[in-house]
Amino acid sequence: MDDRSTGGILALLLASLLWGTTGTAAAFLPHDVSSLAVGACTMGVGGLLLLATSPRMSTRVLRDGVGRRWAALGAIGVVVYPLAFYSAMSLAGVAVGNVVALGSGPVFAALFEWLGERHPLSRRWTVATGLAVLGIVGLAFGRAAGPSTPTTGTLPGVALGLLAGAAYAWYTYASSRAIRSPQPSRGVMGAMFGIGAVLLLPVLFVTGAPLLQSSASLGIAAYLALGPMFLAYLLFGVGLRTVRSSAATTVTLLEPVVATILAVVVVGERLTAVGWTGLALVFAGLVVLITARRGSQIAERL
Repeated sequence: MDDRSTGGILALLLASLLWGTTGTAAAFLPHDVSSLAVGACTMGVGGLLLLATSPRMSTRVLRDGVGRRWAALGAIGVVVYPLAFYSAMSLAGVAVGNVVALGSGPVFAALFEWLGERHPLSRRWTVATGLAVLGIVGLAFGRAAGPSTPTTGTLPGVALGLLAGAAYAWYTYASSRAIRSPQPSRGVMGAMFGIGAVLLLPVLFVTGAPLLQSSASLGIAAYLALGPMFLAYLLFGVGLRTVRSSAATTVTLLEPVVATILAVVVVGERLTAVGWTGLALVFAGLVVLITARRGSQIAERL
């Protein structure tokens, strides 16, 4: 693995750490703030910030035929992802919603790459993703009853989590295709998320009034838009310069690990021994992917 690939993976890991805080932060919002409002605010405001801070590069992407097409296609995933993701956490809990959405991401990403490019996947990717997805299954089934654990809505929450995973994998794939067109990563993020933000603003307008009811709600909403959205997706774009979308979705499986730990420690959700074993397996998958020997040319095969 060369230095550029290592830097890309580190950027993705930092983005994942920020993303892992979203469910816990959203859990402290008042109950009358809907998951649709949280999702629309996070991606809507954050997307506008990405567009506003890179207007020239975003315009360059939108003026290019290939870049514009992939930005528009990826924006579909940008719209679907937050609405499904926050709804999944609301119904099934922070831990389960995260692990289903992000755990299914590598599978959908591999499917999109195979359908779009017939791109073979390396053995290392297969082992890493297999370990991580097995860990995700353990996490999903390793939830114990607790005072902060939802008792209803698990199946709809899992279904929405899978939809979020497909949307996440789709805009990751579209982003990587636009960046390889080639276009600057900041421009691609600005164009794609800017289009998505415009489409999410009507949802925010209809559902977002409860976010304005207190300074605490506004503060949480601002954090979600600036940290896990704006800064994290800048890092995400940096990572996609050197890491394929299938590998990127595997690296970002660190997010549900962080989210699960925070859900247990801060929110009060609980895991069984099976759940904690799942956490260990996710970490093992990350180690397999990240510790590739230098010179093995894994970056070209991922």
